Amino acid sequence: MHEIIRSNDIVLMSFAESLMRDAGIASMVADQSMSALEGSLGMLPRRLLVDSDQVDQARRILTDAGLGAELRNDDL
Repeated sequence: MHEIIRSNDIVLMSFAESLMRDAGIASMVADQSMSALEGSLGMLPRRLLVDSDQVDQARRILTDAGLGAELRNDDL
């Protein structure tokens, strides 16, 4: 799995995850359960992960949806 977005914005993460699901791209949001440990304050970012072989397609879909500025750099 490859991280393509990291954010505290649960709406953004939900939107990005739904775009992946609609495109048939295997993805998962990591660190969701950490919010229970932090008291649901939203301090710890969640990470959108996609299969390594679908990274380019996922990045293209997110960019087309206006989320290009949210994408992680490939070298991180």
